[in-house]
Amino acid sequence: MASPALTRESVEQFVLAELVRLGAEESEIGSGVALEDLGLDSLDMTELGTAVKRQLGVEVRPRDFEDVVVVQDVLDVIHGRAGL
Repeated sequence: MASPALTRESVEQFVLAELVRLGAEESEIGSGVALEDLGLDSLDMTELGTAVKRQLGVEVRPRDFEDVVVVQDVLDVIHGRAGL
């Protein structure tokens, strides 16, 4: 279950920081930017899901990211799984 203090904004800040940690250039990250253009792949998304579960308490499975293409898709999946 997600932390009661979890907000859409806090999730977005966390995800953006994780994308940078995974190798994306912060200046290139935007909601409509393709993950592929940021140099991120399915293994990175699996690692992101693990970090989201560990740090935010939101259960995100690798298959939840199967159809994601752009950064906003990632945020939508996590927001949905968090009930935000």
